[in-house]
Amino acid sequence: MYRTVYSPQGARINLDGREVVNMASNNYLGLASHPAAIQAAKEALDQYGVGPTASRNIVGNFPVHDALEKALAEFKDVEAVLVFNCGVSANTGVIPFLVGKGDVIYSDALNHGSIIDGCRLSGAQVKVYGHKNMKSLEEKLKEPVEGKKLIVTDGVFSMDGDLAPLPEIADLADAYGAMLMVDDAHGDGVMGPMGRGTVDHFGLRQRVYVETGSLSKAFGSAGGFVAGSRELIDALRPKARSFIFTASPMAPCLAAAALKVIEMISDEESYVKKLWGNREYFANRMKKLGLNIGTTVTPVIPVIVGDGERAQKMSRDLFEKGVFAQVIQFPMVPKDAARLRVIISAGHTKEDLDLAADAIEESAKAMGIL
Repeated sequence: MYRTVYSPQGARINLDGREVVNMASNNYLGLASHPAAIQAAKEALDQYGVGPTASRNIVGNFPVHDALEKALAEFKDVEAVLVFNCGVSANTGVIPFLVGKGDVIYSDALNHGSIIDGCRLSGAQVKVYGHKNMKSLEEKLKEPVEGKKLIVTDGVFSMDGDLAPLPEIADLADAYGAMLMVDDAHGDGVMGPMGRGTVDHFGLRQRVYVETGSLSKAFGSAGGFVAGSRELIDALRPKARSFIFTASPMAPCLAAAALKVIEMISDEESYVKKLWGNREYFANRMKKLGLNIGTTVTPVIPVIVGDGERAQKMSRDLFEKGVFAQVIQFPMVPKDAARLRVIISAGHTKEDLDLAADAIEESAKAMGIL
């Protein structure tokens, strides 16, 4: 059964009728309930109503959609952006556009499910390489191919909080004539200067062919997008099935809220700095306790327990202590790698982080994990 939230998303939420510290939301910058974003959404509701009721290429395009795409393009330092109704639609729309039957996709073994679905929909041959394993990727790239080649990877992997080795992947893409696509849903607003993403974190803006992203995480709203050259976006707009066969990609009020957040973080670096300060503080506490947090280098911090039943028990125990941390287990991760996936937000106070860390320590000791 679902747990139910009875409050705005924030560092503390009312979950199933109880106030808890929220360590499970992708609200990286803590802006999902910021008064400025709420006000922007309210004004858009008054001006445009609730829903668009038609696709953008019929009668569902509003000025706020165009403004959002322009702001996103400037934020990502690309020529153009196309907004979709969610990140899943962005991936399932752009991958079949880029490649098809006779082409080959090279996909990281731990890529997000929406990438996997996009690959399947394309009809292209899919070759899965070992997670972040450049030897595995190159061995597959060396195999003869008649059609186009596409390498696709997450920027930040959402279960382990590690980064794709994008510089090495870009080198292989150049060497073997492959397009490079990065899904940066968990990197936008988080990684790189001003939170511009993992591609900018590595300084690879001119070497990545296309990016996809999400507006439902650090940007605190909803929707997804594809970012790239003007030529690519102009060609994608009339052909991406997940774009043209849906009502306008997002309600105008959601577009307005996302636009306001992008404006806020483009002008103010403090949100991203606060996020990383919180991340380092909490990660260091977990390390000092001797808990296994894997290979994370981002605000996604897995507390790896191992056994699925123990992880579930620990999550229930934490909830009783006023902390919510989501269990992740097989098949989302290997059977022996069940974990609590803790996600740090700029909205967390030091008190929130200490309460969560203390609860994890107490629970881990009681269960014999420490």
